[in-house]
Amino acid sequence: MQIESDQNNNKNNNKYISHEEMERQREFIEKIRLRLEANRENIVSDQAGAKPKAFVETYGCQQNESDSEKIKGMLWDMGYDFCDKPDGADLVLYNTCAVRENAELRVFGNIGALKHKKRKNPNMIICVCGCMMQQEHIANTIKQKYKHVDLVFGTHALYRFPELLYEVMKNERVFDTKNEDGSIFEEISFKREKPPLAKIPIMYGCNNFCTYCIVPYVRGRERSRSAENIMKDVREVAEAGYKEVMLLGQNVNSYALDLLKDERGDETVLSFPQLLREVCKIDGIERVRFMTSHPKDISDELIDAIAEEPKICNQLHLPVQCGSDRVLKLMNRRYTTEKYLEIIKKVKERIPDITLTTDIIVGFPGETNEDFERTLDILKEVEYDTIFSFIYSKRVGTPAASMPQSLTDEEIHANFDRMLAVQNEISKRKNEARLGRVEKVLVEGVSKTDPNTLTGRNEGGKVVNFAGDKSLICEFVDVKITKAQTWSLFGEIVK
Repeated sequence: MQIESDQNNNKNNNKYISHEEMERQREFIEKIRLRLEANRENIVSDQAGAKPKAFVETYGCQQNESDSEKIKGMLWDMGYDFCDKPDGADLVLYNTCAVRENAELRVFGNIGALKHKKRKNPNMIICVCGCMMQQEHIANTIKQKYKHVDLVFGTHALYRFPELLYEVMKNERVFDTKNEDGSIFEEISFKREKPPLAKIPIMYGCNNFCTYCIVPYVRGRERSRSAENIMKDVREVAEAGYKEVMLLGQNVNSYALDLLKDERGDETVLSFPQLLREVCKIDGIERVRFMTSHPKDISDELIDAIAEEPKICNQLHLPVQCGSDRVLKLMNRRYTTEKYLEIIKKVKERIPDITLTTDIIVGFPGETNEDFERTLDILKEVEYDTIFSFIYSKRVGTPAASMPQSLTDEEIHANFDRMLAVQNEISKRKNEARLGRVEKVLVEGVSKTDPNTLTGRNEGGKVVNFAGDKSLICEFVDVKITKAQTWSLFGEIVK
């Protein structure tokens, strides 16, 4: 079954998927649950009475992780349990990212590797969804070259997952990549990661159209959730034992601007800083974070909220992308380095202990070595705690994809290595400045590299490792910092 793509149908629309439509999807969830119950003999597991197993792997941003929590919630309601690898899974789903080429290559590699598993287990259902699938050329590649894939659907079809999966179970091969108006759907179960951190979307899509970025094309224009629904989610996770929330959006600073434009009747519309302050009032939530801010939209009101509300973490991720005004204009970022540095100065004055992070793209089309030097100047002046750095990755369908390069691959990689060397020295020095300090750490779990070590994060989001009992997971502890590395801190619990 093929639902055709309409590349021109991408208007700004804040419509909610109706209650009736979500009820219809729940009917498909129930149909699948009954079908799975009746076909227990076909599941992979050899344990008597075992549930069918689903393996879900997520690529990309926090928003994708949140989408996967919705998908897992639907699968759980259908009667699936979960496993941590494709081997032994009855259903495999990859939720994909279109922002970087490396993520795309990994997805294609993993899909290809499933071919022989499907031969051994013809009943295995293979699904691929997310931002990559919202690109017509990618979906067509999978349709033609990866015929063992059963279901492909894009970001706009996420709410229809139960209906699409039911069609697959009737021996249909389903492709739903229609580029319809962006929409919001509520009334759905989440299967969240364990406490203490809950990720809560407050908006979807993006209106900025940076020339290198595919997000507005695959996720649509900005659509803000109502404050009422967001607060409902926060109260629910607080009651479930989560102590920290991260509010998600491609550009949280423009939250609710679309609601004001649409004149949503009697609905109470809050600005993003007002929303943050309301979240802070909810009992049980001790820390509030957010991702991501766009420099062109950051306000004094937001800076004041971070400075004044104890629950809002002293952490700000503010992507600069490049230190050259000429390149920023090519990127369509709509701010200058002067404006950006004014914001940073204001933030540091109001919040002296702020942890600052950013995104940097190296080798953007047209960037020269002189432009790159301006990026190094920004790093040295701001002194970020951490940067997330990338070599420019061409994305089909974006304006930058047709722009010519000024530097060779060798020059770009050399510049990238120089930048990392500069930033690593800054990051380590800033971490070393915390030696001897006592940090309040929210314990997240056991270290992946040492079963005898706990790991958590301080208010600034820095990873802190220390010895302690597992009973401390999801609790706050005071940790004295005794060792600093470039990317993490080590310490001991202060009794």
